[in-house]
Amino acid sequence: MTERKKTRPIKIGKLTVGGGHPVAIQSMLNAQPEDIEGNIRQAQELEAAGCDIIRVAVPGMEDVRLLAKLKEAVSMPVVADIQFNYRLAVESAYAGADKVRINPGNIGDEEKIKAVVDACRRSGIPIRIGVNSGSLEKEVLAKYQSPTADALVESALLNVRCLEKYDFYDYLVAIKSSDTARTIEAYRKFSQINDCPLHLGVTEAGTERMGLVKSAIALGSLLCDGIGDTIRVSLTAPPVREIYAAQDILKGVGLWKKGPRFVSCPTCGRCKVDLFSIADQVETALRGCTKDIKIAVMGCVVNGPGEARDADVGVAGGPRECMIFRHGQEVRRVPREQVVEALLNEVEAL
Repeated sequence: MTERKKTRPIKIGKLTVGGGHPVAIQSMLNAQPEDIEGNIRQAQELEAAGCDIIRVAVPGMEDVRLLAKLKEAVSMPVVADIQFNYRLAVESAYAGADKVRINPGNIGDEEKIKAVVDACRRSGIPIRIGVNSGSLEKEVLAKYQSPTADALVESALLNVRCLEKYDFYDYLVAIKSSDTARTIEAYRKFSQINDCPLHLGVTEAGTERMGLVKSAIALGSLLCDGIGDTIRVSLTAPPVREIYAAQDILKGVGLWKKGPRFVSCPTCGRCKVDLFSIADQVETALRGCTKDIKIAVMGCVVNGPGEARDADVGVAGGPRECMIFRHGQEVRRVPREQVVEALLNEVEAL
């Protein structure tokens, strides 16, 4: 992986993103805005799972009150997601939002954009410019005929200039498409011409299965390029699943050191145990583990300790007994029905 691009640092509440700080994980609440308790429960679940930033839709003026309630309930920054109505952005800034997400192109004329900028400046909070393929300006879409990567980049630059015109540089940018390749191309091009922090994501990525595949391709590619300061894995699934998916992507590119990294084999005719079940049980049991360790779940002793010799601890299946090993060396053998418990005990002892 290449060295991470040095973007300028931005404060979002107590969290700093950009400037070489760790990549922050974000998700969005999906409870109805009027359901205060439901939003609080969801936000607390996300924070416990490892979320760094939460975003919440503010569709009406009465929904601004949710921001303060969330800030009382969780310690992570709360972002107000605004569409079209600039007054909602202004009121959210004054109500305690740690960041406001807008698309300046649909906020309105320059006076309205200036009002949002002034409110955020007075409140000391940043703005995230959200550009996606479904919200391009009419003139940009007419120029490119479709939401190409170049069209997305041009839209982002137009929106950046809207803020910089008023000497406001405390902003982040997201350039999302539902097309994976287009998303990658747009972020790569924009990162070459602006040093602001970038929020990565694939918009409308799809169901949990397809959304994770598309997000892993796009976010993984960009992170390996050194691009990206915050990420969201958008899934048509409960928001907490987005956190687990984001963590797994960061682990996959070597940017997450807060929990186990798993390796397991796809099995073959030599496997004499239900490795699918064992692997699932171990991964589920250690979801909350914060140890920076590598765990191997392998199907047989032929290649288990060998292929996974760099694992801190692992298990290899056998006809009657399973081998527990550390760094490729056998520790002991246990009956198959005790293998999950034995492996978890080894992890606990590390």
